[in-house]
This record gives sequence, structure tokens and C-alpha cells, in this order.
Amino acid sequence: MGNVREVRIARRTGFCYGVREAIDKAKEAAAAGKRTHTLGQGVHNEGVISQLAAQGIETVDTLDDVSDGAAVVIRAHGVRPEVLARAESRGLDVIDGTCTWVIQEQREITRLVEEGYSIVLLGTPRHPEVVGLLGFAPDAIVVDEEEDWQAIPRRKKMALISQSTQPPWKFEKLAAFMVGRCHELKIVNTVCPVTLRRQEDTVEAARDVDLMVVVGGRSSANTKELTRLCGIVGTPAIQIESEEDIVDAAAFENAAVVGVTGGTSTPIEDLRCVAERILRIAGTSEAAARAEELADAALSVAATPAGRTTSLPMVFAGR
Repeated sequence: MGNVREVRIARRTGFCYGVREAIDKAKEAAAAGKRTHTLGQGVHNEGVISQLAAQGIETVDTLDDVSDGAAVVIRAHGVRPEVLARAESRGLDVIDGTCTWVIQEQREITRLVEEGYSIVLLGTPRHPEVVGLLGFAPDAIVVDEEEDWQAIPRRKKMALISQSTQPPWKFEKLAAFMVGRCHELKIVNTVCPVTLRRQEDTVEAARDVDLMVVVGGRSSANTKELTRLCGIVGTPAIQIESEEDIVDAAAFENAAVVGVTGGTSTPIEDLRCVAERILRIAGTSEAAARAEELADAALSVAATPAGRTTSLPMVFAGR
């Protein structure tokens, strides 16, 4: 048997509230008998997309794929204003699942444009949230990695804003860099507080365990950042997409206590499955025998209402 005797799930993890609410709205529309679509993937998680498809909720890439009169859910990332206008002009049943934090970003960037600022947007260029924000500020300069920053022009009046899931350290570093790029600099911190709390709880968990398992999409920026933070703390971390990636107990041979956390697109129930899988494959004889019980206990500590995969009644049952 293995050496793992305990698995702990980070306190605040699972879907962020924006993703959760958008998915709930899609489920509610389908349950009401509406032909329901999400414009783009409602969440970057293939398992969840499959579950939604099983409930009759189809993912479409463009409005051209939505039949007239059907319901279309705008995902948490938001869209350009012209997309909403076109959907409404076609008589589609538009269900706006844009995260309230992203809505605030859209308002902020609109105000900055009206006030005459040249805008620098820290974000991943083709990320749907960034694409949506550019609909409100087409001339904004999008930068991501540090090597991009030298391309920022020198202007008299500039403003800095961020994609909600960008790492706060990168935003702060870019703000310091831009001080030398302009005479007047306005900084609007739009890094999502939920992202910050998730990072804080991941760091707290990492300090008290021998190994961290970070669950999320391989291309997910916020998931990669959680993995990076574990390394900064000095705790080894492995990043996986699902419990199926855990196949070898050797990865846990030096760990007695393992921590589990997840990106904003990872259902908290998936983390429970990961915890049970670790215990069954790499747990001590006693822990392996009690894997289901111990995984439930780990979930109960983390599964606060704010961390649930859904807010719909009778859906979340602790498993």
C-alpha cells in the first residue's frame, strides 16, 4: 500500500460564482422546456460540457448556429455589445450569464474610453473575456507576457485594466512598468477577488501538506497560476485535468498528507473524486479502506455554498 493517510481540499475552490450562475441559468432554461444553447463553451471543462449536452444544452460557436426563437445563454466571460444587439434583433431569447464582475469591467473600460484614456488591457489576446472587453474599447492595447510590454507606446494619458483572472503580481508589475510610459496613469484593479481568495486558500493549504494536486484544464491560466504558487511556497505540485490522470502511486510516495485545489472551471465534485482516487491508489491500508468516507469529509470542509457547482435546489448532495 501507499503512504498517503489524509487528503485535504482547499477551503474555497470549485466553480467561481460567475461560471456557476451561467451554468445554472442554462440548466433552468432547459428544464423549462426551452431549446437552449450556450454561446461558446460555458465552462472550460469537457466533462461539464458533456453533462450539459446530455440535458439538451448545445454549445454553439456563433449566433448563426442558433435557430430563431431559441434561448441562447451568454457565458460568464461576456460578449461584445454588438453580439447582444444581433441576438436581440433576431428575436432570440437572450439569457445573459455574464459574470457581475465582468459587467463591472465592461463599465469601467467604457468610462475610461469616454474620459479619453489610451487603454492598456492585461490579458490573453484571444481569451473570450478579452475579446468581449475589446467590443467596448476597440483601440485598447492588449498585452500578456512581459516581453509584450515594450510595445506599449508612450502616451500622455493612459489607463491600465486587467482581465479578471490575471495574476495580481503581474498586474502590479505592469503598473510599475507603465509609470515610465506616460505622464498620467490611471490604474483600475479588475483582478477578480474570487480569484485572489482561491489563490490565498491554495497557498494556505500548500503550506500544510507534503504535495499539492491542482485540478484544471491544461491551458487554463488560473489553474497554471495555482500550480506556480504552490512551487513558490516550496510544496511540490502536480497538475491534472481529472481523476483519470492519477494512475501511479509512485507520484505520492513521499507524501503522507496531500492537498487538492482546482481552477475556476473545475467542479468541486471533481475534487472529491480526485481525493478518493488518491486515497485508493496511494493511501495507507487504513486510508484506502476508508477512501470514500475520508473524501466526503474533505469535501464537507470545502463545500460552502459559495463553492458549489450549482445553486439549484436538490442538485448538490455532497457528492
